[in-house]
Amino acid sequence: MPPETVAVGADHAGYALKNKLKEELVRKGYSVLDVGTDSDRSVDYPDFAMAVARAVAEGRAARGVLVCGTGIGMSIAANRLRGIRAAVVHCDEEAKLCRAHNDANVLCLGARITTEYVAQNCLDVFLETAFDGGRHARRIEKMG
Repeated sequence: MPPETVAVGADHAGYALKNKLKEELVRKGYSVLDVGTDSDRSVDYPDFAMAVARAVAEGRAARGVLVCGTGIGMSIAANRLRGIRAAVVHCDEEAKLCRAHNDANVLCLGARITTEYVAQNCLDVFLETAFDGGRHARRIEKMG
C-alpha cells in the first residue's frame, strides 16, 4: 500500500516550522505534498491555506497541515472550502479531540505560539487518532 499523503503549507511566519514538520512526516514514512511557501519572505496565507484545502478536498492528500503565526488565519481560510474541517490546536489533547470528535482533516498550528516540540506532538496525535463516529458523526453531518 502506498504511503498516506499529507499536504503541508505555510506562510512566511510558519515556513521554518513547516519544514521541521515535513521532515518528521518523511521520517515516519508519509508522502508529503508541499504547496509552499519556500522562504521566509512575506506572502499571503490564504493562498497556501486554499492549496492545502484543495489537495485534501480533491483527495490528493488524506490530511493537511498548515502553519502561520497563530494558525487562526490558515484555519479561517481553509474552512471556507466545502468538506474541510481545519482546527487550530495548541496541545496534544486538542489534537486528539479535533480528530476524535470533529473528524478534523487539516491541522493548523501557530509558529509564533507553539514550540517545535509541542507542534510535533500535536502532529503525531493528529495523525494517530481516528474519528470516533457515533454521535459525533451526526454532528459533523449537520455542518454539511
